[in-house]
Amino acid sequence: MATNKHAIIRYHALDQCFSNPGKRYFIDDLIEVCNDALYEYTGASDGVKRRQIFEDIKFMESEQGWSVPLERFKDGKQVYYRYSDRNYSIKNQAVNESEAKQLKETLSILTRFKGMPQFEWMEEMLIRIESAFNLKGSTNIIVGFEHNQYLKGLNHFTEIFNSIQYKRVLKIEYKGFKQIKSTQVIFHPYFLKQYNSRWFLFGYNEDFNSISNLALDRIVSLKAISKKYQENNAINFEEYFDDVVGVTVSETVKPIKIQLEIVKSLWPYIESKPIHGSQRIISKKQTNVIIELEVQINYELITTIFAYGEGVKVLQPEEVRVGIMNKAKALLNNYL
Repeated sequence: MATNKHAIIRYHALDQCFSNPGKRYFIDDLIEVCNDALYEYTGASDGVKRRQIFEDIKFMESEQGWSVPLERFKDGKQVYYRYSDRNYSIKNQAVNESEAKQLKETLSILTRFKGMPQFEWMEEMLIRIESAFNLKGSTNIIVGFEHNQYLKGLNHFTEIFNSIQYKRVLKIEYKGFKQIKSTQVIFHPYFLKQYNSRWFLFGYNEDFNSISNLALDRIVSLKAISKKYQENNAINFEEYFDDVVGVTVSETVKPIKIQLEIVKSLWPYIESKPIHGSQRIISKKQTNVIIELEVQINYELITTIFAYGEGVKVLQPEEVRVGIMNKAKALLNNYL
């Protein structure tokens, strides 16, 4: 049984009922208590069904749950439920099998941070968790994440993360790819995003009086300064990147429709891994598929299309066709 948020709320509500010797809880009472708990914690008012409560009880009594010492007492034609041990509660028990499984999955994900600068504490933490919950040998790496631990700028990650969390203004010495000399930037950090194995910091840039993004590997140094932090009250970063491929977002450029012709041999790859969330099929032929995207034109879009080489042809608009054509000509000139 999945131990999702609603299930956990129900288990603890039932546990309170079963451990209360002063009241008899029949099935209808258990349903009412669970519904009240779900409404209090989540606002959900759909209502728990009788069958769900029976399934919850079955799970709590199982070895995968907590093996609770639950007794059933008849009162006429009805049955009420109570722990045989008045001192028993699932709150006092070690993690059950399902919780241990979730911990193991979490630990396998946490191992991706091992070896990153300023995450040395992760080694000790993983060992302590394994020991405390008897999860020895659970952190063998079975998932490989796209991650370059030698990327420059990762040593700033923890300080930036904490500055976002605790709302600290940063003075950043930054040297962009096209800059000859580094410059000082007063930056109010809001959001960290990874793209193409590189990290980018988004926030309010006082020099530009607008939102900017800085590549972490181009940050020379940074330090927190004593200055009033400007809150982010305008941007929802869960939606901020909806109209782009990559991380370059313009507040003034509108997304436009772009049509691409995909050769048949490449289509299964692009179908399973869309170039953008707006991707939709215009037509399918024996030799190709024509798709449409609705995105802002930026560097990452042009680079992504170009990376597919002869497998993708831009049909419209003309400015994107020309952009790809110029890159192709420049590439060809390198080999002439």
